[in-house]
Amino acid sequence: MTADVQAHLLEVRQMQALSFVMHIPLVCFAISFPSMVLYAEWRYLRTGDEVYRTLARRWTRVLVALFAVGVVTGTILSFELGLLWPDFMARFASVFGLGFAIEGFSFFTEAIFIGLYVYGWGRFSPWWHFAFGIPIALAGIVGSAMVIAVNGWMNHPAGFRLDSAGKAVDVHPVNALFVNGYFWHELVHMYVAGYMVMGFTVAGAYALGRSRGRWGAYERTAFAIPLAVAALASPVQVLIGDWAARDVARAQPVKLAALEGLPNTTRRAPVHLLGWYEHGRVVHGIEIPRLLSLLATHDPNGVVKGLDTAPPDRRPPVNLVRVAFQVMVAIGLLLAVLGSWFVAVRVRHRRLPRSRWFYRGVIAAGPLALVALVAGWVTTEVGRQPWVVYRLLLTKNAVTRAPVVPVGYVTLALVYAGLTVAVVWILRRLARAPVAGS
Repeated sequence: MTADVQAHLLEVRQMQALSFVMHIPLVCFAISFPSMVLYAEWRYLRTGDEVYRTLARRWTRVLVALFAVGVVTGTILSFELGLLWPDFMARFASVFGLGFAIEGFSFFTEAIFIGLYVYGWGRFSPWWHFAFGIPIALAGIVGSAMVIAVNGWMNHPAGFRLDSAGKAVDVHPVNALFVNGYFWHELVHMYVAGYMVMGFTVAGAYALGRSRGRWGAYERTAFAIPLAVAALASPVQVLIGDWAARDVARAQPVKLAALEGLPNTTRRAPVHLLGWYEHGRVVHGIEIPRLLSLLATHDPNGVVKGLDTAPPDRRPPVNLVRVAFQVMVAIGLLLAVLGSWFVAVRVRHRRLPRSRWFYRGVIAAGPLALVALVAGWVTTEVGRQPWVVYRLLLTKNAVTRAPVVPVGYVTLALVYAGLTVAVVWILRRLARAPVAGS
């Protein structure tokens, strides 16, 4: 690959990565936030406590704002698939097209019922209004599931065969999307991550308000609901990570080898914490003997395939994948500890924690959860490289040859910069709105 082609490919991949970084947090809120709004409204209907009604109405405004931003970023991503990766779409659209079609119907369903839900405050009976919110939550879950199904298929393609021209034929979309061996662990992993990101981010905003003297009944309730969800989800994510690691070891052994920096197929393979991969080994790392074999095979004496099972030009960039993976795991463990702290105090003392350090930790947990989310997707997507469809289509062969990519790159960066400023401004205005006026 010439230097010009390589630079062109790098620019396109950076454009796609930028769009993912902007869109993925919004997917987490689409998965989880509507259910939090509905829970607050349900508590109001059950108890008559006006705090819950106020909370549900204020959170509805945030839901609408983030949905609007998600429309923009999601539309950009849809166009990018066709414009930046034309050969990928030409060869395989018949395989995963069903997923995107269902995702489109989910989006329109979500938009319709968001309109009804927002308009319906005070205009429909309370329980009918609550019922209008249920399709919002379901549509967010179904729509994101379809995107995850397509990504799972890209990591473990199935449900078709290639003809002599390299195009997918004899397509079975249901098998391709939902029986590909990668879908279920990605789905559960992402959904739990969605509740963690949403929970810690929202709770972190109210913990920050507490540090500034805002800590009435409304703030305590708004803090406790999302944090309880995140606290319960974070230890579960550790178990799901073990499930995902075994699926990766089975279906993508080169990715697993890159995550650890394992140069050769090894029995009783160790794990190295920290460190840097160079000259075929991890240097300056802390070795834990046999742990990789135990995690990958549930046998400390198990055999783990190394990077030597693939040619050098068919391996992912080891250090980038290793660092992303270790950042994700380290943050995930810290969030699990913080969540366990919250649960322990609630169960034992029937109150919120009082430690100043706990609330400082919650403030930090929101940004950290977002970092872990992005690091997880770097692990998944970069770890699959150099393939866009694993072992079937190289990324360099799928990329557009259009010469105007640098112009699009700058334009995209400017659009996202403006969008970020707008979102921050909107959320700050919503946060400053008087609670009594909700």
